[in-house]
Amino acid sequence: MEAQPSTPVLMFVAHRDVERRVMAALAEAGLDDITSAQSRLMQRLDPAGMRLTDLAEQARVTKQTAGALVDQLERAGYVMRRPDPSDARARLVTLSERGLTACSAAAAEVAEVEQEWRRHLGDTAYRGLRDALVALRAVTDPYR
Repeated sequence: MEAQPSTPVLMFVAHRDVERRVMAALAEAGLDDITSAQSRLMQRLDPAGMRLTDLAEQARVTKQTAGALVDQLERAGYVMRRPDPSDARARLVTLSERGLTACSAAAAEVAEVEQEWRRHLGDTAYRGLRDALVALRAVTDPYR
């Protein structure tokens, strides 16, 4: 009998499948110039805008990596930088209209995946899975 992968690996496999589907949905919507690395950064972007240092920290990448990804996203029209109203020296990274469109397309695909998982697992098991993952956030996500 073959041993099952660990729980973290199983979570990773599920996550990667969702990521693949989201990227395909974005491409289908004509937003095929977003890379996986860029999309992971956009996932952490606060809709009200964030400083690059905070975005880098939440995405768990270096400030240089975040800066390069934001530069790419800005050139492609997904994000923009604007002055931080609380500090004239700082800039906030915010979503542009195109970025909002991309996030909307991604959210629609994620909702479809969640519906499929609910149908596959059944309501009770799906709720249990979701409740357990929400509870795990307390020990895994310092930015919850």
